[in-house]
Order: sequence, then C-alpha cells, then structure tokens
Amino acid sequence: MKVYKFGGASVKDAAGIRNLAEILQRDDNELVVVISAMGKTTNALEQVVAALHAHRAEEAVSLLDEICTQHVAIARELGLDDQCVRRILPDSSVSEYVRFAEYDELYDQVVSLGELMSTSIVTAYLQANGLDVAWYDMTHLLLTDTRFREAQPDLDVSAKNLKSALTASPHRIAILQGFIGGTADGRHTTLGREGSDYTAALVANFMDVESVTIWKDVPGILNADPRRVEHTTLIPELSYLEAVELAYSGAQVIHPKTIRPLENKRIPLYVKPFAQPQANGSVIHDTDKKIDVPVYIWRDHQTLITMRAKDFGFVLEESLSHIFEIIHRNRLKVSMIQSSAVTISVSVDATRYVPNALKELAQDYRVTYNEGLALLTIRGTTPEILAREQQGRTILLSQNTRRTARLLVKE
Repeated sequence: MKVYKFGGASVKDAAGIRNLAEILQRDDNELVVVISAMGKTTNALEQVVAALHAHRAEEAVSLLDEICTQHVAIARELGLDDQCVRRILPDSSVSEYVRFAEYDELYDQVVSLGELMSTSIVTAYLQANGLDVAWYDMTHLLLTDTRFREAQPDLDVSAKNLKSALTASPHRIAILQGFIGGTADGRHTTLGREGSDYTAALVANFMDVESVTIWKDVPGILNADPRRVEHTTLIPELSYLEAVELAYSGAQVIHPKTIRPLENKRIPLYVKPFAQPQANGSVIHDTDKKIDVPVYIWRDHQTLITMRAKDFGFVLEESLSHIFEIIHRNRLKVSMIQSSAVTISVSVDATRYVPNALKELAQDYRVTYNEGLALLTIRGTTPEILAREQQGRTILLSQNTRRTARLLVKE
C-alpha cells in the first residue's frame, strides 16, 4: 500500500483531475489518495467565513454560490452531473452556520467544504472512468480535539478508525480529504494551513505503508522558491532531520508536522512533479547525506514585537515565562527570538490573533511592533552570500551561526 497526496494546484481544474487519474491508472498498488481543496478554494471560503462572522449573510450566500458554480463547472467539464457537488453543498445555504458565533469554530465548518467538494468530484470522475474507488469522510475517521483551526488528532482512536475502514474495504483506491478531521459529536475541524501533508503522514503511519508521495507543481524539493530566485537547484535526497529543519524555517514544500509520523516508521517521502510523473523528484528518507547547496527559505507576513519592562527590570530573567504564556494562549507562531538585558523581541506570523496579544502584553510591558516583514533563512551561508543578501535591504533583526543566517527584513 502507498499513500499519494495531491495538493490544490494539482486538482485546480478539469485538466489536473484528468492528470491525477492517469497517475493512478499507472500504479497497480493499493492506494490511499489524500486530496486538498481545489486551487484557491480555501482562500475563497475564508471570505465566506469573514462575511458570516460580520453578519453579512447575503454576501456570504453570494460568495458561496460563486464557489459552488465554479466546482459545478469543473464537474460538467469532466462529464459529471451536479450531484457530486450538490451533495456536499445542497443549496448553498449559510443558515446552518449562523449558530457558530466563535470565529475559529465557524471557520472549520465552512472551510472544510473545500476538501469535501474536491474529493467528491475526483471520486465521481475516477468511478466514471472505471477505477475501483471508494470515498471516505475524514470528519468521522480522523477524530480530534476541539482546538478549532489547529486541531490535535486523537492518534489511537483515529488509527483504529482508519484501519477498520480501509482494511475492510474491497476497493483498491481510497479517497480521503486532507487537512480536515472531526470532533466526537461530528463537527468539522482543521489541522492548520497546509495540513493535508500531515494527514497523509498520519495515514501512512497508521497503515504502515510502503511510501508517501506528495505531488506538487515543482520538480521536487528545491533550494529556493522559484518565484523568488531565478536559478534553483533540485535537492534529490535529504534526511528526516534536514527536512524538519527546512520545514521549521518556513519551507513551503513540506508541512512541519509531516516528518515525525514518517520518521517513526522509516517511511520514505517522495516529492514529485504532477506534470512530469516519471521524473525522479526528491526523497526524504533515512540517510546521512547532507544538503550540499545553499538553501533560501522565505517566511512572509511577519510581525516583530519588542517588549521592555515598564520599570527597566530585567525582562529575560523575570518575565520570559509570562510573555510566552501570553504568546501561546494567543496562538502566535514564533519564528525568531532575540533578547537583551531589558528587552525581548519576537518575530511571529501575522495572524488575526496578534492584536489581542499586543493588547495583553501592553498591560505589563512597553510594547513596540513592526508589521509587513519577511524572514529570510539561508542554510549553508557564506560571507559572500550574506553580504549579497543584505545589500539594499532594510534589516530589523539578524542572527548568524556557523551554517545559518536569518534576516528579518521589510517585505
């Protein structure tokens, strides 16, 4: 058994779904296929959430109708009827979501529709083309807690559920949604943005599969984002440890939580281009091989927060635990930390939780902050590379070790 994961770019249109079907037809193995929402559907559904949360019901209905229409158009282009979409979103009504007053819970109920619709369309197309396929709803298989938008799976219960469902299935191919799970009482939850990779890794761990393949719109794992750097280099193989380091720094190819379930059972992870399925791509596995090229990783949308005690006390000694308790409670993701005798500076992802955290911190500290920043991490840096990357940039914070440089700069 193998796990294949297809991201939003690989199923963004009818051509992508046809290509997915061709990839599956070439493989005679039992397959578990984890699929994300189509294209930019998650972003579009986030606009629906924003409208609902602001009590703009008419706007929410209009936005949801537009999303439904786009999915129906793709289904029809594939020769399918509307039911593969309508059964997930019967009447584009938003009335059932009005009762969710808390933003994060509302978010998960609405945004999860993207994965449910995409997998329904893909399943219908594969079945229409003679593939032996079954569709499963991860809301009832991957059981989580109620930490909406960052739900933590109950690993024991989820493993039991998935093993029971997949081993009992007479079908060769199982279609699952990435990114989403569910509470014990049936509410949708999500695992955090880009959580589909994590879903694939968990399923692989539970089912003791041969390998995981993530199909992307890039040749494999590159040493830089090709949208930012003109000439990039393919990294053909890297260790689990190197992969974790890159993911933590903000590399977009692999989700940070993905590696652990795979490393625990020594399951190799392949990253391959869906446009060239015969290409070798990259593999993350049990190896001592080191990356031998500089790697450039951008983490956008950062906010730098600097705190100083109001009485000029020693912040680091007296207040560190208090500061990070506030950061944790407000779900801030810290990407960089720097301290002096009287100040602590942290760079965090700019999310909707930042304003409340600033308000809490300001009760006990003098707080200043800068928005619109990006963190550039260079692994395998040299003095020449560092000098080049610093040139012409406004740098608010920098850290250097033997092999790694980190620059917090204006976007």
